[in-house]
Amino acid sequence: MNTIELMTLGFLSEEPLCGYRLRKKMEQLQGYMQAVSDGTLHSVTNKFVKAGYIGETFNVVNGRRLREFHLEEAGRAKLIEELKETSGYNLTNITKWAVVMSFLSVIPDEVDRRAVLQRRLDVLESDVRRLYSDGEGPIDNDKVEDKYRRAIILVHDAEIDAERQWLRQELGVA
Repeated sequence: MNTIELMTLGFLSEEPLCGYRLRKKMEQLQGYMQAVSDGTLHSVTNKFVKAGYIGETFNVVNGRRLREFHLEEAGRAKLIEELKETSGYNLTNITKWAVVMSFLSVIPDEVDRRAVLQRRLDVLESDVRRLYSDGEGPIDNDKVEDKYRRAIILVHDAEIDAERQWLRQELGVA
């Protein structure tokens, strides 16, 4: 499931929304640099209506027909399954991970939520600190000389340390 699909089910797990409000919530979570087009959202909502993951109602507001979506039980089950099985890029990419974390509380079982957090911590315990490459492989951070790239490394490392600390505390590990 891609990020837009995950956000669609996630935001609809909180409340029914029209397409416009759903898109605005997605943009707020991901930032305007990763805007969601109306066409993409329309495609996802149509697919999910057909799959039975979401339902739709039509209302007239200010003389205009408004399409509002709500999450069906099959959609909630799919969302929980996707969140429980979080892996790969959804675990390693910070933007995708932020989406997963935003809806992690939808998983009803604490053990399943903790398993997802543990997988993220395992990723952060690996060598995630090398950001730059020479085209053949990663460059050790201490060999990066450009002061602006070093600044990015400094901020990145601080974020990793803060998240790792939070995860360890949440999971009760040293």
